[in-house]
Amino acid sequence: MIRLFTSLLLFSLCGSLAAADPLFEKTDVFPPGLNGIARYRIPGIVVTQKGTVLAYAEARKNSSSDWGEIEIHMRRSTDGGKTWEAGKHIAHLGTRLEGNPHKKEGGEKEQTVNNPVAIVDRDTGTIEFLYCINYARCYAMRSIDDGLTWSAPVDITATFEPFRKRYDWKVIATGPGHGIQIKSGRLVVPIWLAYGKEGDHGPSAAATIFSDDHGKTWQAGDLCLPNEGDFANPNETMITELSDGRVMLVARSVSKANRKIVTTSHDGAGNWTKPAFHDQLWEPVCMASIVSHPSKPGTLIFSNPHTLKLDKDGKEVPAGRGKRENLSIKLSHDDGQTWPVNKTLDAGPSAYSDLAVLPDGTVLCLYEGKANIQVARFNLEWIADDQASSR
Repeated sequence: MIRLFTSLLLFSLCGSLAAADPLFEKTDVFPPGLNGIARYRIPGIVVTQKGTVLAYAEARKNSSSDWGEIEIHMRRSTDGGKTWEAGKHIAHLGTRLEGNPHKKEGGEKEQTVNNPVAIVDRDTGTIEFLYCINYARCYAMRSIDDGLTWSAPVDITATFEPFRKRYDWKVIATGPGHGIQIKSGRLVVPIWLAYGKEGDHGPSAAATIFSDDHGKTWQAGDLCLPNEGDFANPNETMITELSDGRVMLVARSVSKANRKIVTTSHDGAGNWTKPAFHDQLWEPVCMASIVSHPSKPGTLIFSNPHTLKLDKDGKEVPAGRGKRENLSIKLSHDDGQTWPVNKTLDAGPSAYSDLAVLPDGTVLCLYEGKANIQVARFNLEWIADDQASSR
């Protein structure tokens, strides 16, 4: 019965596409010690219009801490993520902006470059790239040669000023992960902000910023997830465009429900729907990722550690913070209304992840393992084979 269900599900997802054998491969991309970096964290991945894969991450030079001497490094792949060019420091190469409020001695000499986000512009072929420094300023740069070289960064921190009408933020952050370009040509990047003490990541709220001129200028969207009611401290978010053109945002939080928060908008900037928890998207308080798959309209893929904290009686602990392990891939064929398939990608320690899709439909998941960042390459047949299960 399970084999029949998954076979029918796969047929419905892929339509008339020829069946293929399940594919699953893994390759290290950012192991600790690469280029003298103690630990790489916060992965992001995109596929350019030419099919080049760009993988990027925070290069935390001395420790795994969110604050410290941190750079952004990138590696390119021209064979679909099978092999990778040497890593390169791409941001921030301008005047240093130093200052770590969480370190009393020596912190004044550190520069934290954080939360990288790439967006592929299908109309121009350029890659727009946003990042923050010390969680206080935001910069944008672009590449017109598939990530080989990058323009000088432009300070776009003023884009975030409209959010002060609601919250007097002390911290700003893009993504992390990747942004999207919707059918109208608009570029949309999820962001979050925090308005507690200087440098603190909470309390927080989430929103988007967008560009209607191919990254030349950026504007603030509406605050889509305020910190209120049952929705506690929304922050790291991911977005995708649905088959009808709506933009869906899925957010991390520390809410009692232990579930991701979901909201949608017709344009990725305003008129967001009333937020709701999705029961199938478990929340271990960890960044997740979501991407649309071109095999059939409405097909979405989601990655996140699939865990919950349980008490001695096996009941969920409200706001329990499940362990960061059991990174799993979920599959939806109705624009994320339901997620009938959940497949473990890595049963061990695993945390942040980001998803992209190659021109041939192969899915890439760049994710944090126990100590390194690696990429998994797989297809829909692997997700929906007879080892998958409904949960």
